[in-house]
Order: sequence, then C-alpha cells, then structure tokens
Amino acid sequence: MRLLFTLGLAAAVTASMLSTSAKADHHETKEKTIVEVAVGAKNFTTLVAAVKAAGLVDTLSGKGPFTVFAPTDEAFAKLPEGTVESLLKPENKEKLVSILTYHVVSGKVMAADVVKLSEAKTVQGSTVDIKVSDDGVMVDKAKVVKTDIECSNGVIHVIDSVILPE
Repeated sequence: MRLLFTLGLAAAVTASMLSTSAKADHHETKEKTIVEVAVGAKNFTTLVAAVKAAGLVDTLSGKGPFTVFAPTDEAFAKLPEGTVESLLKPENKEKLVSILTYHVVSGKVMAADVVKLSEAKTVQGSTVDIKVSDDGVMVDKAKVVKTDIECSNGVIHVIDSVILPE
C-alpha cells in the first residue's frame, strides 16, 4: 500500500512539474519554429536527426503553417531494431522523406479542431485516420500524448508511435 501511495505521489508531482514546465515553455515556443522547438526539446533527438537527414530543416523552418504529429524518441525506439539507422542512410532519403512528410499536415490544426476530424491529408499526399474516443485521440495507430505546442510556423502534437504510410 505504501508503495502504491509513493508511486501515486511521484506521478502526481511529475505531472505537476510537467504541467508547470509546459506553461512556462508555452510562450517561448510561440517565438520559435517547429524545428527550433524540436531541437530544444530533449525527447525529439531522433526526429531532429531524421529531419536533418531528409533535408527537411528549411521546409519545416519555413513560413508554414504546418501541423506536425511528432513522434518522441521512445516512439522511434518501438520500431524494429536497425530501422532508424537504415532510414538515416543517404540511399534511403526518399523513403525517409515520405515517412516524415506523412507526419505533417498543411495548416495549423489545433487539438480542438483535430477532434472534429476523421482523417487529414498529409503533405506526403496520403491521409491519416483520426479517431477520437474516451481514451483520447489516435492518429493512425499512434496515440496523441500532448497537444497544441504552438510554434511561430504551426503547431506540434506529440505522438507515442511512428506512423507509416501504406
């Protein structure tokens, strides 16, 4: 029982700290581009490396606006072993670009708008399925875990899995 209480208390404190941190950072992110925000965050190092390898830094630093469903480092770690390393190779740039642009929607789509959609057309050209339930919002098979990180050229919604075009 004591362990459960301790774990619960730790979770509450962590959630409180994350909430406070998010509020403090919220204003700062509005001044930065999507790429600058991703670079400044500690949980998007794989995404940033992939964006650089794909040559998409200038695009995602551009005027936009863009909506990015951004997978965390943990999301990339869920891929089969060797997948990320393979995608980062120059000979796989076209495939990497396709996967990354599948995570991007033209326009600034805030969470309040996302929940009204059943699908969204990506910059890659395909559509992602959007499902809203009591458990939250799913984009394809990825759960949206944080929303509305506003940037100067769009918005980031954090997802827990990498989504792949068919």
